Amino acid sequence: MFSLISATTSVTVDTATGRPREIRTDGQRLAVSALESVRDETSAYPLDSGPRTVFVVRAAGRRFRLVHELDDRRWTIEDLGVHAAALAHAA
Repeated sequence: MFSLISATTSVTVDTATGRPREIRTDGQRLAVSALESVRDETSAYPLDSGPRTVFVVRAAGRRFRLVHELDDRRWTIEDLGVHAAALAHAA
């Protein structure tokens, strides 16, 4: 089960590195606290569907999958749930 976040979202990136720094959704600003993984799928896509980059980040004690579609300059944000370390800390 997963949860896609509403269409009123955006991602702020570091201009020097291209890494996500902040997720903005529904008036909230979530600072990215850690970058777990980056998957560059530039060479995996045919030219007509366009390349994308997938980031898995932590923000506000939760994990998010951020997908940046390079041709469309569009972000898809998926809430992956509470980070395991946050669960262990709460117990």
